[in-house]
Amino acid sequence: MLAEFSIVPLGKGEHLADPIAEVLKIVDESGLDYRLHAMGTEVEGDWDAVMGLIKRCHQRMAGRCNRVYTQIKIDDFKGQANMLSSKVGAVERRVGKKLKT
Repeated sequence: MLAEFSIVPLGKGEHLADPIAEVLKIVDESGLDYRLHAMGTEVEGDWDAVMGLIKRCHQRMAGRCNRVYTQIKIDDFKGQANMLSSKVGAVERRVGKKLKT
């Protein structure tokens, strides 16, 4: 399964790189394949591993502030693997060139 999530600590100002970096250390250490982008993080793995990771990230952020907003999108496509790269590759083949990621 592929999940995209973003975690925002509310009441912590406009610049969030420090708390987000703390959460991304958890993601990086998970061993799951992931991609960080400007508005969130995509992670791929089985349901329990991905949801457990998102839960740990949410809890870490909740330990830093009183209110946390977490948004999750899930693409659960049975029998598919390497969706992080294959979904982008399918579009690139149709466009006829490598796109910015």
